[in-house]
Amino acid sequence: MATTEEPRETTETEKWREQSYEATPERSGELFSTMSGIENEPLYTPDTVEIDYGRDLGYPGAFPFTRGVYPSMYRGRLWTMRQFAGFGTAAETNARFRYLLEHGQTGLSTAFDMPTLMGYDSDHPRSLGEVGREGVAIDSLEDMQTLFAGIPLGEVSTSMTINSPAAILLAFYLCVGEQQGVSRDKLRGTIQTDILKEYIAQKEYIFPPEPSMRLVTDMVEFCTREMPLWHPISISGYHIREAGSTAAQELAFTLADGFTYVEWAIERGLDVDEFAPRLSFFFNAHLDFFEEIAKYRAARRIWATVMRDKYGAKSPRSLLMRFHTQTAGVSLTAQQPEVNIVRTAIEALAGVLGGTQSMHTNSWDEALALPTEEAVRIALRTQQVIAHETGVVNTIDPLGGSYYVEHLTSELERQAYEYFDRIDRLGGVVAAIRENFFQSEIAEAAFRYQREVEQEQRVIVGVNRYQSGSEPEVEIHRVDPVLEAAQCERVQALRGRRDAAAVESALTRLKEDAVRDDRNLMEGIVDAARAYVTMGEMCDAFREVWGTWRETPVF
Repeated sequence: MATTEEPRETTETEKWREQSYEATPERSGELFSTMSGIENEPLYTPDTVEIDYGRDLGYPGAFPFTRGVYPSMYRGRLWTMRQFAGFGTAAETNARFRYLLEHGQTGLSTAFDMPTLMGYDSDHPRSLGEVGREGVAIDSLEDMQTLFAGIPLGEVSTSMTINSPAAILLAFYLCVGEQQGVSRDKLRGTIQTDILKEYIAQKEYIFPPEPSMRLVTDMVEFCTREMPLWHPISISGYHIREAGSTAAQELAFTLADGFTYVEWAIERGLDVDEFAPRLSFFFNAHLDFFEEIAKYRAARRIWATVMRDKYGAKSPRSLLMRFHTQTAGVSLTAQQPEVNIVRTAIEALAGVLGGTQSMHTNSWDEALALPTEEAVRIALRTQQVIAHETGVVNTIDPLGGSYYVEHLTSELERQAYEYFDRIDRLGGVVAAIRENFFQSEIAEAAFRYQREVEQEQRVIVGVNRYQSGSEPEVEIHRVDPVLEAAQCERVQALRGRRDAAAVESALTRLKEDAVRDDRNLMEGIVDAARAYVTMGEMCDAFREVWGTWRETPVF
């Protein structure tokens, strides 16, 4: 005999919505969804959000690390305050480094120019007009010596944003440390090295994916053995987000890249607990305040769970997702640029409430040019105000247990696992890159967001609402074009006075090592650096063996 189900009892939240909320009209014309498209309910309560404290939150410094990777978080130690710096020549950037350290910065973060990022020396024809424009020009060990002159590498932590030639820049840095009397095992810092996100988003690749991944794995193996305080990869979602992805895509694609590096290192024969503690992450801090906080919390939880359950990590340090945060460059506007100070402060606050270990705050004038010293100082002071004046560091994970934040955390986690399944069905990250999967997903998300802005469903202050009739003239930082010629002369002079036989021998060794999978390339690169082989010459040697990569365009 059929049974009749008992009618479900109406919850208090449903009663409130029917009797009170729906009697009041909503504001029309604007979206209430997150930037990732997650639809927001008007109110979150115990009726709508299930929270299992032990499963979903736990305690700071304990699995699943949702609430933070360290037990005391900022009550024990504040995040490292960095400012991205690099322009013109090594000497100029060295002066900016000193300025930042004098004003309270606690770590150095280095930007390189486009020729350096793409593996060309400053005097290469393709470098014309780009030398020193968006970062510092580094052609050889000599430039690296100038860049860190007077800066004790045994006392600072240095971050370097470089990918395809990352192994070469690390070798230069290691050699400068040796010259200062700092052994490689005492050097502290991070080099980005995240080549997979280059194919996905930033497009600053040189070689095809497989030899690039071999070079990355060589670096991981080398740092595991030789540089225990160094983070050989900063797995970066920042550029994925800057390319137009949603927060959910940034989360999923970044973690998928990270798991791929883990798999290659394990296949190399490394024990996961040997190298995993030295992996770090780099995320974007965008303007959707609560979604960003939830993204960081979900990232920690996913990483810890997958590293333990799939890759067999046993050391608690292998489960810790430590990450650097940079405020969103794409959120900065050329219109009414001073308003960018407000945007950056809100984004930085999200990074802190999300539990970041390191942060860079963008300068308000970066939508116009490289930042001036005054703008950099304001950006650094923004972090210092958050740290010392707001009280947000006085308790750990102050938003933990918020029905809304916990809902967003779980929803972003769910979407990330859906993406992992789709990527696995395509054959993994490298195969998905070749299929243009990531590129297509990001392009679609970017198109949807831009359409929402143009239709004024999402308001950008000063751009599509609250415009100003006229914009005041803003003093911007300009790189002197004379510096390019001077840099070209320096690298040419270096080639004329070094030991040509040592250079030729070093390059021959690199090419021989590149064709043999049983050799780690790092020691050969370090020896070439000591011989003052230039970065472009080393990259050319690898280009000769491996070729270069051309992407199929996505429209």
